[in-house]
Amino acid sequence: MSSIVIGISSIIGYLIASSSTIGELISRRENHKMSGRFAWLGAVLHALYLIGLFQQQNGFNFGFFNAAVLVAFFIVLILQIAAFDKPVEKLGIAVFPIAALALGLDMAFPPQSHHFAAQNWRMSLHILSSIVAFSLLNIAALQAILLAIQDQQLRSHKPKRMIMALPPLQAMETLLFQMIASGLFFLTASLTTGFLFIEDVFAQHLVHKTVLSIIAWVIFSGLLAGRVRYGWRGSTAIQWTLIGFVLLLLAYFGSKMVLELILKKP
Repeated sequence: MSSIVIGISSIIGYLIASSSTIGELISRRENHKMSGRFAWLGAVLHALYLIGLFQQQNGFNFGFFNAAVLVAFFIVLILQIAAFDKPVEKLGIAVFPIAALALGLDMAFPPQSHHFAAQNWRMSLHILSSIVAFSLLNIAALQAILLAIQDQQLRSHKPKRMIMALPPLQAMETLLFQMIASGLFFLTASLTTGFLFIEDVFAQHLVHKTVLSIIAWVIFSGLLAGRVRYGWRGSTAIQWTLIGFVLLLLAYFGSKMVLELILKKP
């Protein structure tokens, strides 16, 4: 089976999973088997697509769209694993279409050159911890957006049916901080391995990534400390979560987008 067929099949699986999740929210059904099964189908096919890319390129190409496909897979995988014991399956409404879009763009715009490949376990560890950190904090950012919508709806005293199907606000906030704490752990590992294993993390092509990642680390660390010390919650938690994630997004993908998609430089 060609990688294009596998990629398209994965996209279909994700879109069906997303549609099923929306249907479950509207009808307020508690049975998530259909959406979960199609999400796992999409994830398995997504993994096969990545394996095919690895074999075709004799390594992994970390161009913009290839990197986006890899990150999207980790986000889906972490979300699906978390859904076994946490009420996060509703985030699939946003996560699954994003993963489908990443696959579609990668197939439409194949990379022209091999940008980077990890040469040893040290760099592999750094890259893996970076991707997992970004994936967890991406889920936290989506959780923060959902929490903001839920809070606004409850304050209006006219919550819509989809919002009423979500877990209680306090449970949503607790889940948000659990995701932030997990993401911060891997972000700390990413920064630590970067300083240990990369010869000059403040080199010209890395300085913005390093600085933005450090600022994001400070924000997420401060947010968790504020939660413990001052009981920060609500809009404070939502705003700082989104600010921290935007900084990470710029650190991980900002320069790639400018160099590869706008300036056309590998």
